[in-house]
Amino acid sequence: MASNSKPSLGTPARLAVFAAALAFVFLGALSIGKAIGPDREPTTGSHGTEEPEHGDAEAGAEHEAKAQPVRGLAVSDDGLTLDLARKAAPQGEQFTLAFRIVGRDGRVVRDFDVEHTKRMHLIVVRRDATGFQHLHPTASADGTWSVRATLPDAGVYRVFADFSVDDTPRTLAADFTVDGDVQSRPLPAPAAEVTVDGLRVALKDSADRAGAEADLPFTVTRAGREVPVDDYLGAKGHLVALRDGDLAFLHVHPDANSLRFMATFPTAGRYRLFLQFKTEGRLHTAAFTREVSR
Repeated sequence: MASNSKPSLGTPARLAVFAAALAFVFLGALSIGKAIGPDREPTTGSHGTEEPEHGDAEAGAEHEAKAQPVRGLAVSDDGLTLDLARKAAPQGEQFTLAFRIVGRDGRVVRDFDVEHTKRMHLIVVRRDATGFQHLHPTASADGTWSVRATLPDAGVYRVFADFSVDDTPRTLAADFTVDGDVQSRPLPAPAAEVTVDGLRVALKDSADRAGAEADLPFTVTRAGREVPVDDYLGAKGHLVALRDGDLAFLHVHPDANSLRFMATFPTAGRYRLFLQFKTEGRLHTAAFTREVSR
């Protein structure tokens, strides 16, 4: 009688089948591993700390440079130049401060973005961080900006043209001279509060560090009571910070409903802060010295 059962494999045959299956699995895993890419050990520096790959380091540095540019140190930047019509003025007399922004091709730039209700902000301050003025010039048909100004004290002033073109903020600066007997003043010591126009303006004390975002909350009071702050140029206030020595420039704006600013000081050192705000329709300027550590 014929049997229906299949013949069983012998031990050598079973071992051969098992080895073939194992080889198939191994080759498949190897192919997948090559497609995904090998695991990489982190690169360590001389102190055993993990270092980013070269591309990541460059990207991080580029991001930091874009996020916190140091502005106001040059008369020309990225093809744009601040061209002052004059570089000297009489002491204590009103004069016309005029200038143009010129492109790389020598043509006058006329198309500016509106930033905080203005197309051009002009900051004038003496090299010792005194005599601060925030002006708003008007443009003529030929692209020349001009404003009437008076500089009461002799000395060298820094003129900052703060504007935006093609959604890119720019700050160009040049020196301006007022002849006469110069009486320079040292930068005042840091203080938590100052008095201006009968108002007490206080800045909460904190340990500001270079390269880190600083929280700068201001309060305005009179006789111990908080004073409401009006809108000024589309915000509750404006803050310009100038680094002692070279007057590196920062211009920041506050939270929507308060005089609370977030700013990043690029380096350690002393900075002079100029806070501008309005109460009852009157513009006030309060100045503080800020010490920034490493």
